Amino acid sequence: MIPDTLFSTTFRLASGVLLNLKSEHQPQLPAPQNGKAYMLYAHVPFCESLCPYCSFNRFLFDERKARQYFSSLREEMRMVAKRGYTFDTLYIGGGTPTILMDELVQIIDLARDLFGVREVSCETNPNHLDERLIDLLAPRVQRLSVGVQSFDDDLLRRINRYDRFGSGKEILERVQRTAPAFNAFNIDLIFNFPGQDLASIDRDLRLALESGATQITAYPLMTSPSVRRALEKTVGTVEFSREAEMYEHIVETLSSVFELSTAWTFSRKGKSLIDEYIVKSEEYVGVGSGSFSYLNGTLLVNTFSLQSYQRWVSERHAPIAGKRRFSRLDQMRYRFMMDLFGLRLDKRQWERDFGKPIEHCLPLELLAFEKAGAFAENNAEAITLTPRGRYLLVVLMREFFSSINRVRDQARRAVQSSEALRNPETRLSNAKI
Repeated sequence: MIPDTLFSTTFRLASGVLLNLKSEHQPQLPAPQNGKAYMLYAHVPFCESLCPYCSFNRFLFDERKARQYFSSLREEMRMVAKRGYTFDTLYIGGGTPTILMDELVQIIDLARDLFGVREVSCETNPNHLDERLIDLLAPRVQRLSVGVQSFDDDLLRRINRYDRFGSGKEILERVQRTAPAFNAFNIDLIFNFPGQDLASIDRDLRLALESGATQITAYPLMTSPSVRRALEKTVGTVEFSREAEMYEHIVETLSSVFELSTAWTFSRKGKSLIDEYIVKSEEYVGVGSGSFSYLNGTLLVNTFSLQSYQRWVSERHAPIAGKRRFSRLDQMRYRFMMDLFGLRLDKRQWERDFGKPIEHCLPLELLAFEKAGAFAENNAEAITLTPRGRYLLVVLMREFFSSINRVRDQARRAVQSSEALRNPETRLSNAKI
């Protein structure tokens, strides 16, 4: 049987090549294609403080800069609408999207007016779960996701969350008060932090089940070089030797109440709204500084510089600063990974999309997964996964997102020092991405 480490290493190298972006300002978003469905992602890159394990584009909150940013974000949305895009679904991530609630409400209402958005998912932090959030977002947001990460007070202290967001008990109480107001309420948990053990994970799962959440996303710690350095200083060295055991324990514990929606998302029946917007939609448009778009086989990345972002938008230019055109083989591999992460690959749909059976498209990949014992079924209709196969997809997605985080690292290092994260390691040159 092929060892997990071989899959991990191979895919880490492949992802590094796949996500090797070309720095290039593209002043216009590609036009939409007839008959294609797209999802809209909006990025809000402001936080009250910065977590050491996070690689997303984020800046310490400054109200003046944030309000200027929201104004530019709305203008970029209008530019996207003029290109002819429509969206059924909006996903708002960060950073902390709820950092300025009045501005967030305007973003959601504008998306409905411009694009006909019907379903909204939004992220938030535990300290924002209050009556005002419920009053403003419950009528507008179908799925609210809160980054709990852990209920363990010791771990919350070590990852710089206890003082900002409260104890595990306080977070649980806020979740229990807020969850009933939303059609779908997700809590994020992270496993495989340095020093984390099965007892801590078991307690997190037990409290998550008591929280009233309709969905739990339990994903492994995904590190980039800057994240690993930060964690080594504050928490400890990241190890992967117990990751599979932890994942198996999570699946066993949560499967008694929830059903798997993806390899790491667990939903109550009828309440599934998938957390990863790149999984739910084959193609998507990202608006905001540091957002990603995937359109017609090309990955596009908006500038991570707030100054460049606002300048380009004010000039009616798309704020795209980097791109990577995927080969047809790359597109097929990407689709293969995303479909299987969603637990089922529809072979007939594959043949309609790519013009030939998957066996002719990815023979080596299919052979490798079969040898690894990943497939529960592989017939004329579909491919589904064994428990081992699900974990292998967790490994692949961990490496894929870690590679994206490395792209974010590179982009942040290129941000002008006046915009950096007040961290000497990030105060580097002034390239555009």
